[in-house]
Amino acid sequence: MKKLFVTGLLIFSALNVIGQAKNQIKFTAKIENRNSDTLVIKGRNNFKQVIPIDKKGVFTADFEAPKGFYVFSDGTESSNIYLKPNSEVNLTMNAKEFDETIVYKGKGVNESNFLAQQTLKDEKFQKEAFTKEAAEFTSLLETKKKTDFDSLEKGDFDPEFKTALKGSFENFNQYASQEYERAANAKKMVGKASPEFDYENFKGGKTKLADLKGKYIYIDLWATWCAPCRAEIPYLQKIEEKYHGKNIEFVSISIDKAKDNGKWKKFVTDKNLGGVQLFADKDWESEFVVNYGVTGIPRFILIDPNGNVVNSDADRPSSPDLQKQLDSLLN
Repeated sequence: MKKLFVTGLLIFSALNVIGQAKNQIKFTAKIENRNSDTLVIKGRNNFKQVIPIDKKGVFTADFEAPKGFYVFSDGTESSNIYLKPNSEVNLTMNAKEFDETIVYKGKGVNESNFLAQQTLKDEKFQKEAFTKEAAEFTSLLETKKKTDFDSLEKGDFDPEFKTALKGSFENFNQYASQEYERAANAKKMVGKASPEFDYENFKGGKTKLADLKGKYIYIDLWATWCAPCRAEIPYLQKIEEKYHGKNIEFVSISIDKAKDNGKWKKFVTDKNLGGVQLFADKDWESEFVVNYGVTGIPRFILIDPNGNVVNSDADRPSSPDLQKQLDSLLN
């Protein structure tokens, strides 16, 4: 499923350890179509548990961890998990349908299953409610909030878990409202002249948006420190290869801080990044970034040959929908 802004919404909880005592955890996972031979569970205070796959194709580990929220990742995608004292966690999933197929069985897994299902509910809400008019969106958001709280109260969950999730629900409402407003503003930009940029080019000199007129322009706003950004790079490289020679320019704009300019150059070199590689002048405060209302990365923007906005929040390279749109424009 395409990740929406909710992906990082529970991070404040996911890195929140409840209690100090370390408790024994038994963890196993069977994953179809796995992306990696290791899983990693991370938490606060630099907690990190690497879980390798065994000869039977099962990820298994016994380890100690304080009660609380954690994030597990297969190197490509991630999800929140809640670990309780003496838990015996048995995870099954299909990595090709990451969020949709997560199921926990065993001892002390009610909270983790709730988190997995909540992620799906949040994503479904965003896909459906964000297409509505403002008044209906507000009504749907309030209904969702009540439903979420009711589900939490009815469940057999750890008291500290309930307290943390209530705060998360409040945050979701706040971010959803902000994101809806941002998306509404983004729609207003379609068909209008794009904000300009004039940034340092990796190959030397500076490049302005106007220099690229006459071609479609697919812009990737990213940073070297951004894991989801880096995850999109292989897909972007395939897209660049597929549409090589077509009337489109692929432009990547780094919003790394000025002090990390050398790190950016090394990354571009080491990863052999293609397209037009640019470095924004004031990271998050760069005028181009601010004018597009960017609050999270990666962010993708599609501009037409006349310099007008086609989509100010375009599909990611990993989305099949992007290729469908580019095919319709370029073929």
